Amino acid sequence: MKSLACLCVCLFTASMLTPALAEDVVIVTAERRAQSLSDVPQSITSIPADTLQLIDADHISEVLARAPGVSLHRGSGAEHLTAIRSPVLSGGAGAGSFLFLENGVPIRSPGFANINGLFNAHYELADRIEIIRGPSGALYGANAIHGVINVIAPAPSEAFSIFGEAFGDTQDRYKFKGSVSGNEGANGYYVGASATTEAGYREDAGLDQQKLTLRHVYDNGGVSIDTIFSFDNLEQETAGFIFGEATLKDRELRKTNDFPQAFRDAKSARLQSTIEFDAGDATRVQITPYARWNDMDFLQHFLPSNSLEENGHWSVGVQSAVYHDAGAFSLIAGIDAEYTDGFLSEFQSMPQIFSFTQGLHYDYDVKAVNAAGFVQADYALTPRTTASAAIRIDGTVYDYTNNTDSGVVGRFLRLPDQTDKFVTASPKFSLRHALSDNASVYASYARGARPPQTTDLYRLQINQTGDQARPEKIDAVELGFRGSLGERVNLELAGFFMDKKNFFFRDADGFNVANGKTRHVGVEADVRIALHETLTLQSAVTYAKHTYRFDRPTGNSAESISFGDDVDSAPRVMANTRLTWRPFDRLTAEAELVSMGSYFTDAANDHEYDGHNVLNLRAERGLTDTLAAFITVRNVTNELYAERADFAFGEDRYFPGETRTFGFGLRYRN
Repeated sequence: MKSLACLCVCLFTASMLTPALAEDVVIVTAERRAQSLSDVPQSITSIPADTLQLIDADHISEVLARAPGVSLHRGSGAEHLTAIRSPVLSGGAGAGSFLFLENGVPIRSPGFANINGLFNAHYELADRIEIIRGPSGALYGANAIHGVINVIAPAPSEAFSIFGEAFGDTQDRYKFKGSVSGNEGANGYYVGASATTEAGYREDAGLDQQKLTLRHVYDNGGVSIDTIFSFDNLEQETAGFIFGEATLKDRELRKTNDFPQAFRDAKSARLQSTIEFDAGDATRVQITPYARWNDMDFLQHFLPSNSLEENGHWSVGVQSAVYHDAGAFSLIAGIDAEYTDGFLSEFQSMPQIFSFTQGLHYDYDVKAVNAAGFVQADYALTPRTTASAAIRIDGTVYDYTNNTDSGVVGRFLRLPDQTDKFVTASPKFSLRHALSDNASVYASYARGARPPQTTDLYRLQINQTGDQARPEKIDAVELGFRGSLGERVNLELAGFFMDKKNFFFRDADGFNVANGKTRHVGVEADVRIALHETLTLQSAVTYAKHTYRFDRPTGNSAESISFGDDVDSAPRVMANTRLTWRPFDRLTAEAELVSMGSYFTDAANDHEYDGHNVLNLRAERGLTDTLAAFITVRNVTNELYAERADFAFGEDRYFPGETRTFGFGLRYRN
């Protein structure tokens, strides 16, 4: 209720203020090219460089919380689970329902996603982060079921520049980052690197991570070539759940870690080169070949086996698009294709425990081919009204090879070699009408679709021999308003209704559910109010209801699913409210209230987390023209809250949030 009150206060204040124009924000994620946000008939949030600098996030969840309808449950170290107009999803659904991009190219291959995939992205030095809420399959295809997150690297600067930053806080966390950038004639360059080391809020939960981004841009006017290389290396000790509310509320016990042996080591590298050129007065061509490599080892501390999983994949692919703009008519068409070679193995070194056998559990390879074609047409029906229609067809082939004996070993089911094929279609239709130069309304329908994750198809257990995972589909209708209410107020409102089918997950008995159905209905508001020339109030508020639309009795009757129940890990209310003060050019201060409403932690809606409110303070002061100091106070009130709450195996379990933390840093920019 506090979050709803926040929204009411914002809207009431807006109505009392004098009517500056809405900022002309440029985004690239909707059409893979630069366009004004005001022209886009869907919900997109762009978080710019100055905001990213002020937040100076320890985890990308701190950034994405500023977008309505978006929440990341922060796990141990760099780990996370994501929600975009959805519950917080785990397993194959958590990996496959969200598309994570870096500079417009997926960080991982479709079918080989990772629920923690954003730790690969170089958000620490990003120029901006763009978030599409809702399905975006027409141009992006697989995994764009609930939304898209695109982390965009800085472009080369016009003049030679150097940037450097050092930061430390009371959690023994230290961060360093820097960049060099410049331009010489038709060539621009950018080199950026960052490193983080932390002891960990909890016992045996330290982290070391390094990232590198190299960018070269050649532009002679008619032809441009934009090449980006990214690399990251993560080594972390991993803490698991703590158990019981009493432990969560105890300032010392919440720091304990029952899984000191757990770890996660991951490396990845990505290379892409976007070539653009004119093919006529009204036509431009864009081609992006790319390659990627991922490798990860981690101990599955959440299983009795404590088995070691090793997985990875490498890919080569190409994105292409042709843009034709001719007066009232605009056309985009393209073909995307990708080849992936991946592997997974799982080995238990411990003696057999229950049905978890000692030795090799899985060892398989999967080769995949993805190909897609898409087309989008926009037509200006009147000077103020534009209609748009788009469709994308995706084809996926998985060629699975079992490298060990087929059959049952303990609880593990190893499938024989097989090939699986999937075809999905993602249409989209929208209508946008400009009410004035500063305000517009839109309506849209979109379908998102994706093939199953390879782990859902081939990493099976003996009680998971039912229906095979099928392509997941979601149908979404959205109504929205975007504009300025005079000179002081910017407002974005969106309402959405989404039905999802073929939701694949494992129930409380551990059996596959291949035909799950859920419904997602909500309202989002993003309000920005200039209270004074030095003072700005901004709030991103969401009210949404995520429900099961089917019945699923289980042997574990306490976890049976009933039609109409809330999906677990799905708060109805979320809000992020900031008050920003800029009395002069060299000083910025911000107070941020992060509100998480209550949510059920089990499928039967018998257990609940009460939610939380966390207050953060930030300030930056320019000491000279090139040097600035900044401070952060996170969790000012020392709230004993949970980043994630869950109920399983008869116990409440939590990932505890950090208590009050003071940080200080210095930033240099010439």
